Amino acid sequence: MGGQGAAGELFAVRWLPAGEGGPAVRLLDQTVLPSRAVTLDCASVERLAEAIASLRVRGAPALGVAGAYGVVLGALAGTGAEVAAATLTAQRPTAVNLGWACRRTLAAGPSAGDMLAEARRIEEENRAACAAMGRHGAALIAGRRRGRASLLTHCNTGMLACQGIGTAFGVARTLWEDGGLATLWVDETRPLLQGSRLTAFEAAALGMPHAVVCDGAAAGLMARERIDAVVVGADRIAANGDTANKVGTCALAVLAAHFGVPFYVVAPTSTIDAGCPTGDDVEIEQRDPDEVRLALGSVRLAPADSPAHNPAFDVTPARLVTAIVTEHGVAEPPYTASLARLAPAS
Repeated sequence: MGGQGAAGELFAVRWLPAGEGGPAVRLLDQTVLPSRAVTLDCASVERLAEAIASLRVRGAPALGVAGAYGVVLGALAGTGAEVAAATLTAQRPTAVNLGWACRRTLAAGPSAGDMLAEARRIEEENRAACAAMGRHGAALIAGRRRGRASLLTHCNTGMLACQGIGTAFGVARTLWEDGGLATLWVDETRPLLQGSRLTAFEAAALGMPHAVVCDGAAAGLMARERIDAVVVGADRIAANGDTANKVGTCALAVLAAHFGVPFYVVAPTSTIDAGCPTGDDVEIEQRDPDEVRLALGSVRLAPADSPAHNPAFDVTPARLVTAIVTEHGVAEPPYTASLARLAPAS
């Protein structure tokens, strides 16, 4: 299948060297999944910026890797590494990994070779971090209940969002491989359906037990005790533990608190923004209203002249988060102290 790598693993981002058709950043175009698996080679910073803005590549860790390679591309293509870093970072302002990886790659210069080596390190670190988060999260869930667990997840946090097995999806996958997963409930995730289009696609490719549900079905599942834990990713975690993630996440956290269901955030420490005191300081990306008025750009769901509010993210207050799983371990309240211990020095 197009878009698969070694051992049948899906991929989000790859670097293509000159001898293999590059220099370019190869992406699996996520806007056409699950109907088609199409790769897209971005040979310019401008093309990569469009791909990031249009969600052809998405997911905080994958955006970081794409941004890192984009800085290298700028250094090689004449755009300039600094211009490339600024241009790419501006495309998705909420996702802290994008700017973090661009700055880190830029600082590794001055040569494009130095920057490429750093971008490769960022990619490999994310792959290792995903595996570690999977282990920590699976152990946390298995240690707090008897028997197999049924999990609910939101948006897409797997191989298409990371380099590796994923964040929240990686926890579910690890739990399943250990024999501890009963089913993964997959929120469809309106308005762009990253859950039903992407997470279900990954689960089906692996043979993982799962079921797609409408976003509004979560409350009923929790009320009937069919969800043992909610596991979600994050695009930015404030110093106090407030968490910005795909819009709809906060509603799940409120429901989980009401029904007594543990709510776990799974993200690498690069997602922790120590310079962002609380969720009130997170810039929330506003996207095209037609993403709400149209179904995936084609079927009209609302009148063309009806105003639509389309924030890409919302912020879940730290008080609603049971624990935050990182590659370095699990942070629990109070998060100001526990995240500071786990996060890398700035």
